[in-house]
Amino acid sequence: MSRLELSIAWRYLRSRRGSRLLSFISMIAMLGVVVGVSALIVIIGVMDGLQHDLREKILVGSPDIRVLAYGSDLKIEDWRDVLGKVRRHPGVVAAEPFVLTEAGMNAGRDYAGGVMLVGLPPERRGAEEVTTIRRHVTSGDFRFASSDGQRRGAVLGKLLAARFNAWPGDKINLISIANTKINAATGTFVPSVYQLEVTGIAETEMYEYDDRYVYIDLALASEFAGLGESVTGIEVRTIDRWEASRIATELTQMLGFPYRTVDWEEQNRSLFQALKLEKLGMGVILLLIVIVAAFNIVSTLTMVVTDKTREIGILRAMGMPAGSIRRIFFAQGVFIGMVGTAFGVIVGLAAAIGMDRYKLIALDPAIYFIDHLPVMTSPLDVLFIVLASLAIAAVATLYPSIQASRLYPLEAIRHE
Repeated sequence: MSRLELSIAWRYLRSRRGSRLLSFISMIAMLGVVVGVSALIVIIGVMDGLQHDLREKILVGSPDIRVLAYGSDLKIEDWRDVLGKVRRHPGVVAAEPFVLTEAGMNAGRDYAGGVMLVGLPPERRGAEEVTTIRRHVTSGDFRFASSDGQRRGAVLGKLLAARFNAWPGDKINLISIANTKINAATGTFVPSVYQLEVTGIAETEMYEYDDRYVYIDLALASEFAGLGESVTGIEVRTIDRWEASRIATELTQMLGFPYRTVDWEEQNRSLFQALKLEKLGMGVILLLIVIVAAFNIVSTLTMVVTDKTREIGILRAMGMPAGSIRRIFFAQGVFIGMVGTAFGVIVGLAAAIGMDRYKLIALDPAIYFIDHLPVMTSPLDVLFIVLASLAIAAVATLYPSIQASRLYPLEAIRHE
């Protein structure tokens, strides 16, 4: 594109006497692109941030892979042999047994409720951790050491502790369903009750963990769940979270029947699939704003062609080829798209950073698992939005630029 073509394109875009309306319409077209691009960046950033935040919070207490067993008993008896095989896999960083069951709970008062009971090995100095749950303790620790010198301690989620008003040093009662016995005299069920001491409080900022989970010693949890020497399964941390699916498949093949594996994506598949679908839907809907802005570009350039018909005729009569006329109007449309996209990126990134840093949109953690709307902008997403916006703006210029290049010089000069 020559300097003459660029000069004429810039002249047509500027506000001059008698054509201020066209310049105002050009500004409206640019603002449409700004709104579309900035909205896309913010919404896609919100969806990415929500997915990332939920994933990180879920994986605080959930491992990369769980090794489980088929069967109605849902337990692994020879778990020490299985644990040794799992730890020898080159893709495994750490592995440990766990017990997961449900229980009833009260703190010596009338109020009682259901909780999720997790049995873990006691905290050991220098040991590789499978999950980061032990790092989120705000009071006490995960050694489960009670004041009677035994491992009858329990770590409660912060919201659960507040709900039962049970804090370090207090006693709680856990009611087991698995060890329920029948009273021979009355024929009624008598549940087993375990009295434990609260030895720690954990806060993960994940509502489900903080409001429902109780962590106790692995051996005590096995006894509580009626598993004897067995465990529910093996928790595994891999060298790379995104390689968990491949490593899980290799572990399944290595261990054979009756063992199976479930990776973190499979455990939360429905949630993450819903988020991906929502992100796609919101992206397509907001891309329509950019397309609407492209129609504004079409209408703007069409009006410029109509307003400058006489000048186009003079240029053609002076020997300017049709290709130059096309490039003049193509440059106008691309300029509108570039300026609108640039300002849209600036506005979108500024809004995204402000929303995330200052937590401008608060959420109810009881419903959404998080306390504010997180925003995380991905460079690839921003690049895709910029390319899509520029491509739509470029396509929008084709029709009016072709129409301008097809004007006959004599007809154009006699226009009006």
